[in-house]
Amino acid sequence: MGRVFLEHLGGTRLFSCANCDTVLTNRTELMSTRFTGSTGRAFLFRRVVNLWHSEVQDRVMLTGRHMVRDVFCKYCDAKLGWIYEFAVEESQRYKEGKVILERALITESECIE
Repeated sequence: MGRVFLEHLGGTRLFSCANCDTVLTNRTELMSTRFTGSTGRAFLFRRVVNLWHSEVQDRVMLTGRHMVRDVFCKYCDAKLGWIYEFAVEESQRYKEGKVILERALITESECIE
């Protein structure tokens, strides 16, 4: 196996994989903390790095029908949430291309500069 190349978005408040501490995103990319995932509270982000994703799946969620992909940590393969590919309802289209990370599966910390 080769070396895993990881990206870093910078910032002073970072969100990382709770399993391996790989940096995923920062506080400026956070859009909402009012989502619910399979483990409880979840956050919606504009941009997240160091992920790989599953094939597209059709899911009926609390807010309607969506086409989503599960997202996993690029380093340790832990499942962290999902990305919205398509929303059937017009009012939900703002989610397209955005990533949900489940709060129980990530950590938030100060960046040491």
